[in-house]
Parts: sequence; C-alpha cells; structure tokens
Amino acid sequence: MHHVSCIIPETMRIIVIGGGITGLSAAHRLVELCSDKNPPLELLLFEGSERLGGVISTGRKDGFLIEEGPDSFITTKPWAIELCRRIGLDSQIIQTNDENRRTFVLHRGRLIPLPEGFLMMAPTRFMPLLTSPLFSWQGKMRMLLDLVIPRAQGSNDESLASFVKRRLGKEALERVAQPMISGIYTADPEKLSLRATMPQFLEMEEQHGSLIRAMLHEQKAAKQLKRGESGARYSLFASFVNGMQTLVDALVARLPKGSVKLNHSVRSLETSNRGWKLITDQGLEVHADAVIIAIPANCAAGLVSRVDQPLAADLSTIENASSAVINLAYRRENISHPLGGFGFVVPAIENRTIIACSFTSVKLAGRAPEGFVLLRCFVGGAIQPEIYERDDSTLVEIAHKELCELLLIKAQPVFALVHRYPKSMPQYRVGHTELVAKINDRISKHIGLAVAGNSYGGVGIPDCIHSGESAAEAVLKIIA
Repeated sequence: MHHVSCIIPETMRIIVIGGGITGLSAAHRLVELCSDKNPPLELLLFEGSERLGGVISTGRKDGFLIEEGPDSFITTKPWAIELCRRIGLDSQIIQTNDENRRTFVLHRGRLIPLPEGFLMMAPTRFMPLLTSPLFSWQGKMRMLLDLVIPRAQGSNDESLASFVKRRLGKEALERVAQPMISGIYTADPEKLSLRATMPQFLEMEEQHGSLIRAMLHEQKAAKQLKRGESGARYSLFASFVNGMQTLVDALVARLPKGSVKLNHSVRSLETSNRGWKLITDQGLEVHADAVIIAIPANCAAGLVSRVDQPLAADLSTIENASSAVINLAYRRENISHPLGGFGFVVPAIENRTIIACSFTSVKLAGRAPEGFVLLRCFVGGAIQPEIYERDDSTLVEIAHKELCELLLIKAQPVFALVHRYPKSMPQYRVGHTELVAKINDRISKHIGLAVAGNSYGGVGIPDCIHSGESAAEAVLKIIA
C-alpha cells in the first residue's frame, strides 16, 4: 500500500515514564482519547524493571491465589470501578464476603472486634461503643466529649494524631486511629497530614462542629439514599476473580504494539526543540512533545533536576517508607481462632512486629483451596523501619510466631512467601497539600510535562488511576 509522504500528518509523540498502575492508566487514557485523533498518537512507555504493574502482582502456588501487593481496591472512590467498566472488566469484579465484614484490633494480647459503626475514627452507634472492651470508661467518656468540644479556629494543617487527640482523646488515637492509619499509610500519625489523608474529617468538624454528630448525620442521609436506590452496590472493597493482576493485564493488552519498553530506566530528561529529550540507561535517545513522569517523587526529582532545580528540590522532600508483605498458608484445622472477620490491625502500644494481618481467603473467594487458609501479614513502615531490614526467613519466623499466639495456630505454615516494597509508600507529612500545590505550580510552567502517582494526592489504586488519567488529559489539552 503506497502513501504520499507529503500528506502524512506528523505524529504526536508522548512518553510515559513508569509502568506501574499510574503509568499504565496514563498510557491507556492517552490511547482512549486519541484513537481518532489527527495527528495520530505515538506512545512510548518506559519501565525500568522487567515487568509492568508496579506493586500489583498476582501469583499462584499449589491452588492458592497469592497477591504479592495490594489484594483489593476501595470502591467509594469511583476511578477504578469506572475504568473497569470502560475496559469490560465488570464481570470479573468480585466483592468481599459480607458475612465477615468485621475488623479486629489487638488489645492486650487479644483480638477485639472494632465496635460496630466505628468508622475509621469516630463512633456512629453508641451501644457497641459503650460495651466494647477496647476502651476504658474514661476513654469512652472522653470520646463523647467530641459532641461539646468547640471546633478549631483557623485553617492550618495539623497532624492526624493531634486532630484525633483533640476531638476524641488519647485512647481513640492509640487503640484505633493509629493502627488503622498504619495499615493504610504505614505512617506515623504524629507526622501525617490530616488535610492530605483524611480531609473529610476536617470538613466534618467545620460543618457539624463534632465528628460524632457528622457521622450520625451521614448515616441518616445514607439510609434515606439506600431506600430510594435500586440496583447492586459494590462492597467497600473489591477485587477480581483471578486477582489484581487482571487489571494490569487488561490495560497492557490495550496499549499499541511495540509501545512498551521494559528494562529501560530513563537516565536524563531535558528540553529540546521538539519539547523534550530523554536518554535511557540503554543509551536510547528519544524526543517527544510531552512527558508524563509516573514514578515516585524522589525518583522524579533526579530526572527533572536539569530542567528545574527548585521543582527537583520540592519533589525530593517527599519521603517514602518501605514495607513487606508476608503471605502464609495454613491448614484450616490447625487454626483454632474462628477467623470471623477480614483481619486485624496492631496498635504500636502493643509492641508487636506485625502492623496488620488480612485473612485473605476469608475476605475474598477463590484465594485458597478447600480446607486451607491464606493470611497476609504486613511489616515495616515508617514506625518500624528496622524490621524491614531483616532477612526473609527471619520475617517469616516473626510473623508465624505472632500469628501462633494471636490466632492459636498449632502447626508450621504449608508455605510462606515474602514480597518487599522498598521506598514505595509516600509519607504525607503535615503541609503536604501546600507542597503539592507548589509542585503543580512549577510543573505548569513547563509545556507538555506532568507528574503522577501515589506521591501526590492519594495512595490507593483508585487515586493512582485518577492521577495517571488526569496527567494524560492535562498534557493532551496543552499539546493536542
């Protein structure tokens, strides 16, 4: 087939750096928006490792489905569910087993259910709270003072710890907020920004003057909404029949053939007459109209240092914590605990090694063969970085020993696997939202440049998808 060269439109070349869920979402969104564009899109995605998906990875062993990274995503943020609908994964989505929706909290060596209606930090139902052994009477009374304590003046950011202590008291922080937060952010609540992680609690205080009052109000509104609702609603967390890798594989399959370059780390980035020039560690030099940097902020800092030193300095201040996931398989008959929940979290005051444990095969169907149980333990994080440094066999030994005590296990695991995530969890320090605003302001001065990922506006899978898609839309708006 012959083309007349003079009428071939010049392609629009966009490069995505990083092949985790953020980079894949950005690349997919570019393809989605440019399918009928003129000039056509030429997409290149560079990934430094030998596989795509970043922390999302699903393996199989002896009939078990093993999530090496996240095992589910939250559905209250719409971006993951919306993406699944657009790429035809609806039928693959599975919900959590609702009859076991409880979470336990370790308290004085025993697993106590989190009181029903205790949403993250504030109680919405009083009887379960008043009868819970998790808190002392003084602690319960102190929480109820939230109803009369005046709201804060001024709009400064504060740490999550300071906010919880101010509204609900020390026990609420130590026994619930800290372990729940540690399970999500692997972070120290004394340093964690409330505005960047839980802005809804700030809004609750501003609007209702009390967290409890705000929760009760929301519950009432939700009940009314439910009455008028039809159709299925997703459980709070969802996954896929064949694991989280399903999402990665579906996105990769939709990218143009030859657009992905694995084992290519980008070494340098600078401006060029076309817009941008980058060089990979393989010595490949590429010019492009736009670049989306979808790698952790501290790595992005190294890339942009030649282009914008102040931007690099701001990016490098976002620190990351390391954590490890330990998957342990047991025979059900060797565990005496009923496992009637999704898992448990461990307050720092309990002086344990594991941060949290998820009862994966109870929470999600198809994760373990009949007669077996799959558990996932988390260690490391910002509060116990030294634990992460220990070798794999030590981590397995520690996790197994603690599970034996807490879940009454009387045999060795059938197998145990350790997966490490070095420097992968950004720490949103107090003032994080202002820092991100400053970063975005500097980025906007560079035509065709965007950053995306969990370093900026949320650490969950839906947040990363949203961040990648927004970056794709932003660069197209400018250059297309």
